[in-house]
Amino acid sequence: MEPLRPTADQATILDLGRELDRIEAAVAAGDRDLRALGFWRVVGAIKRDRVAIVRHADQAGRIDTAAFRAGVRTRVRPWVGVVLMVLLSLVGIVGVVLAATWTGTWAGLALLAAGAAWSVGWHLPAHAFVGWLAGIRYTDAFLGGPPPPRPGIKTDYGSYLRAEPSMRAWFHASGAIASKLAPFVALSLWPATNAPAWSAWALLALGVLQIVTDITLSTKSSDWKKFRRERGVARDIQASLSRV
Repeated sequence: MEPLRPTADQATILDLGRELDRIEAAVAAGDRDLRALGFWRVVGAIKRDRVAIVRHADQAGRIDTAAFRAGVRTRVRPWVGVVLMVLLSLVGIVGVVLAATWTGTWAGLALLAAGAAWSVGWHLPAHAFVGWLAGIRYTDAFLGGPPPPRPGIKTDYGSYLRAEPSMRAWFHASGAIASKLAPFVALSLWPATNAPAWSAWALLALGVLQIVTDITLSTKSSDWKKFRRERGVARDIQASLSRV
């Protein structure tokens, strides 16, 4: 993270610490509704101040991890999730090979399966790689999110807060971009296969459907909403520095 001048006074820093203490106690007592507890409001203030990040990132990370693990049971170590998704991506490569070997309906289904496998399989590794470049580390891989359930990777929120805001934004965007590219990559390989034309149209429809879903849903509740949020944090920091 670039060195930032503090924007909050000492009293505000202490207030944030007291708020985190209250929230951490509530989570330890079994309350995992972080929004209702005011956790994300506190985190929003922490993100915008270098001193607050240094002092409170680790505690915020503990709270976030405790609440997450209390609510999500289907989870494994991060590397397990990444390996499983890489294996799924390899299945997609096998699908392309089969589409070039088989003919007719089976070739079309194999190519379509490749596009679908890559759409799922590239998402989590893309997040993990871009986040790693930003200095973000992870606590769990999991199956969850808004229906339908999908693989995800849980950040160590302390390292997430210490990452540069614009890199946090691209961390969120990376998985969405990878998923949306996947059907079009499979479509670009269609001429080299024996797959019928309907499979190419199906891949095109899958890609367009995912883009429409991102525009209508993800900007409100998922990766692109978080991308916009972190871009907003970066702009706020720059604005505060320009006033100093």
